[in-house]
Amino acid sequence: MVQTQDSSIPSFVAELVRAANEIERVTPSEVRKLLFRAITTVSDLREQVGIPRSGTGHDAIVGLNAVANDIDRQPNERMSAALLEAADLVRTLWVVLDSGVEITSIFRD
Repeated sequence: MVQTQDSSIPSFVAELVRAANEIERVTPSEVRKLLFRAITTVSDLREQVGIPRSGTGHDAIVGLNAVANDIDRQPNERMSAALLEAADLVRTLWVVLDSGVEITSIFRD
């Protein structure tokens, strides 16, 4: 799991943004790897702050996974947008985790 004091989170966010901004220099394979890494990071951070898994089509992770799985058919603009979305998700969740806010769900499994 990702820890709050882990300075690799801000570095990873910067890496995602940099790749999005320089998408013509990044191979589809590298974008796929970054997206899968972001999906794992987002899942870990969600678990730590208490956000339950959705798995519906409205879950951002599902959309990122769809882009990553079909990366060879994605235009540069879509790959860039997915990387920026991933960066935003990671950054936002890291800020929530770092703030100490705990999220509790009223729904039970």
